[in-house]
Amino acid sequence: MSFKLHTPAVSAVVSDHLSNSAFYADVISGLSAREKKLPAKYFYDERGSKLFEQICETPEYYPTRTEVQILRGRARQIAALIGPQAHLVELGSGPSTKVRILLDAAPQLASYVPVDISSAYLVRTAHAVARDYPDLHVAPVSADFTAKFALPPLIGKGRVFGFFPGSTIGNFSPGEARALLRSVGATLGSGSGLLIGADLKKDREVLHAAYNDRAGITAAFNLNILQRINRELGAEFDLAAFEHQAIYNEPEGRVEMHLASLKAQAARVGVHTFEFSAGETICTEYSYKFTPDEFKKLAASAGYACRAAWTDPKSYFGVFYLTLDN
Repeated sequence: MSFKLHTPAVSAVVSDHLSNSAFYADVISGLSAREKKLPAKYFYDERGSKLFEQICETPEYYPTRTEVQILRGRARQIAALIGPQAHLVELGSGPSTKVRILLDAAPQLASYVPVDISSAYLVRTAHAVARDYPDLHVAPVSADFTAKFALPPLIGKGRVFGFFPGSTIGNFSPGEARALLRSVGATLGSGSGLLIGADLKKDREVLHAAYNDRAGITAAFNLNILQRINRELGAEFDLAAFEHQAIYNEPEGRVEMHLASLKAQAARVGVHTFEFSAGETICTEYSYKFTPDEFKKLAASAGYACRAAWTDPKSYFGVFYLTLDN
């Protein structure tokens, strides 16, 4: 069986956005800050992507199964909103599990454009989608969607419909989220639609369990960022000397993930050496939670109108349909 798989954009974007020099610069900048931090986007090398898939299957991690429940229940409505011959662009596509619900409901799509930072993982999952939907044009783009990137030329003047699931928008501060939504809007273009998932505020015990699963998969996912720095940048982090921590900062409305140093130590990255005191942490991720009204206000501040919103019976998660009309 032949695949309708368009790949020229992959290598071009990889060289522009995913170089080790950018990774190195971001690591050095983050670890040099007064409060040490690492960008969450670097979680998603091939191993990190696979670990996140496993997190989504843990009993404690409700966001994935809840969002899937909403998408399945509203698939026909969403397909009607997408419209005929549209180009579906998924930001942070990962294993492309959720988008298959939309692909099944909207066979009228002109193309599917998965965008992901993990290039090897992206191409493999894009081939799987192309295999399972042989009449669909699949055009993967390996890029950091938080930076400027180009859509494939095949999109032309057709309507573009963005899909941004998983509450990834919550990984950014309100100001950063606003800037990202504006950047995404500029990429998708005037008249585009955006279907976006957002995690909602809820009981702190539910949140704590979701980010501290009993199997320790989230801990392994968090520590993997240090393993990646060691492997790709020749660093010397002792993974056994750090532990995963995740807390809900209720005043800020966000879950915070950290890697805490278990002792006073030093770690080398390139020509730089970083000192850690016992208990000092590296912040690896924020995950902001919203009320529906808070998320609608955030979207409006970035130039979007909310045309529809759906949630689950427990109001754990929200899916919002936004349009960019200017």
